[in-house]
Formats: sequence, structure tokens, C-alpha cells
Amino acid sequence: MSTQTESSTKRSRSFIYIVAMVLLVVFAVVALLTFRQARETQQSLAKADQLIATINAAGGTAPSREQIARVLGDDGGAVCANPNNALSRATFLSQLTNGTPGPGNRPVIANAKVAVGELAIIKVYCPDQLAEFQQFIGNLKTYQTGGA
Repeated sequence: MSTQTESSTKRSRSFIYIVAMVLLVVFAVVALLTFRQARETQQSLAKADQLIATINAAGGTAPSREQIARVLGDDGGAVCANPNNALSRATFLSQLTNGTPGPGNRPVIANAKVAVGELAIIKVYCPDQLAEFQQFIGNLKTYQTGGA
């Protein structure tokens, strides 16, 4: 068995490697732009508008239309994956704490407005889950602020 001697120069091999890397970067950029554009469909933008209207009507401040469409898409993303299972509820309840990290972390009686955003998302993106989630929120011990 014999091996052939290398006939290409170091310069030609470097050229091939550089061209391959440039093409890889170009393809990655095109894929990223295509992915981002595909997520912002007309339906996701329409639902984002509906969510913004719901949040503004409740007295909140909504993020931009593009941010909502990117995060929630047209199906509600992680919020609507299963908002009424134990893990989702535990994650929501873990946000109702005093904010201290570590052993000083304690649950608190939160403002009644704390769930307005999540309720608005569920109302717009997965209304079939809304009744059960509202019941869960209704059972939380909360307080009302003096203002509107």
C-alpha cells in the first residue's frame, strides 16, 4: 500500500479553510435572520397588539410589540405551555418573595396587581386555561393598594 505525496500548497489549503469559514458565518447569519423573521408572524403581532391593549387597560405598562411577539410568538410560549401544572405554579409563587437570596428568602403577601400581567397573557394566548388560573390567583392572599 502506498500513499501519495501531498500536492497542494499550504497557501491553497489556507484559502479553502478561509472560504469555508466565511461561508459558515454567512449561513449562520442568514439562518438567524430567517428564524427571527419566522417567529414574528402576522398572528403573533396581532396577539401582541391585543396583549398590549389588555395591559394598558389594566393600568400597566407593556413592552414593545416586537418584544412581545418575539418572546410569546403566536402560542404564548412558556406561559401557555401548561400554566396550571405544579411546576408553573411553583415558579409563579417563587416570584412572590421578599427578594432576599439564600436562607433569608421568605414568601410575602403580594399586591393584588402582581398577577395582572400573567393573567393578561393567558387571557390572550390560551383562554382555555384562564378559568383555572384565575381560581388559583383568587385563592392567593393578597392586599389592595390605596390608589387605583
